[in-house]
Amino acid sequence: MTEDQNARYTDYALRVLMYLGLRPESELSTIKDIATRFGISENHLMKVVHRLGREGFILTVRGRQGGMRLARSPAEIKIGDVVRRCEDDMRMVECFDEATNTCPIAAACALPPILDTALAAFLAVLDGHTLADLLAPRRELARILQPPEVA
Repeated sequence: MTEDQNARYTDYALRVLMYLGLRPESELSTIKDIATRFGISENHLMKVVHRLGREGFILTVRGRQGGMRLARSPAEIKIGDVVRRCEDDMRMVECFDEATNTCPIAAACALPPILDTALAAFLAVLDGHTLADLLAPRRELARILQPPEVA
């Protein structure tokens, strides 16, 4: 995945969850459906969907009639959990990784604890919201994501 695609990984994961959250619980959706509605490459979404399944956010069903759906209710899916599990690297500065740190001022720098506090606050805000919160404008979201009428 390119750096730009990696930067969008969590964005795509949240879009997939929102799309599935708008669907009836018994209805399966496909990667193709979601890719078409959002204008995203199916290949990129396959990686996102695989991870969402591995992390327990969605259930996938293989086969001709297969697809995916949420593994639990939208009210049980915290946005902070999704971000933590989809972001491979939450390190904002080089010195956060002791193994690869080459910053010459790391030993005396006051920035890391400030960034740690900011990141914790950011994630705490996200932990206060669920997928259900993102689905609050349900009618408008459903209208936007509705497949075009077939003539």
